[in-house]
Amino acid sequence: MKEATVITDLDALIDEAARVIRRGGVCVIPTETAYGLAASPRFQKALERIYEIKKRPRNKPLLLLVNSIDQAPVELEGVHAYVFELMKRFWPGPLTLLLPASSKASPFLTAGTKKVGVRVSSHPVAQKVIERVSGAVTGTSANISGKGLTKTISQVKAQLVDPMPDFFLDAGAIPEGPSSTIVDCCGDVPVIIRQGAVVKEDILSVC
Repeated sequence: MKEATVITDLDALIDEAARVIRRGGVCVIPTETAYGLAASPRFQKALERIYEIKKRPRNKPLLLLVNSIDQAPVELEGVHAYVFELMKRFWPGPLTLLLPASSKASPFLTAGTKKVGVRVSSHPVAQKVIERVSGAVTGTSANISGKGLTKTISQVKAQLVDPMPDFFLDAGAIPEGPSSTIVDCCGDVPVIIRQGAVVKEDILSVC
């Protein structure tokens, strides 16, 4: 029996991950804080599978990774001026912004909140995947909901067993560190929902 081809070249891994995502699959990709589950928000079944893979409660929305805010289903007319200052200061980087969702946003991205979480990852592999997908991808952490962040592919595979993602893009170990900071930017002032790699003082210094 012919053995399956094993892809080891990083650029080829990125190409394959993008191909799987464009066809409606779910991939594990690296971000600056942990490995994440990437799928195109254009495929509702792929988004549903992320909830199944993570055992994630349906009332928790899925965040998006983008290379440009224009790739996100966001009502830019309703975005406050301070948001663009946060983007300039902390993107690319571990800051997820909750922004007013447009009518195009999937319910899996908003979970009834009318908000969508968006981040520009500083990990070059994540950026290349998004570039080759030609659009936003989900970036929720590749772990069972409520368990610790996964920093290596072996940690991902130990948690995500049944069902499994369609493809694993192994880009090496992610440096130890906290998750991204989540900030609700739908009001007149930013509200920190989860403090992570970007601290409150740095956020308030911009706003």
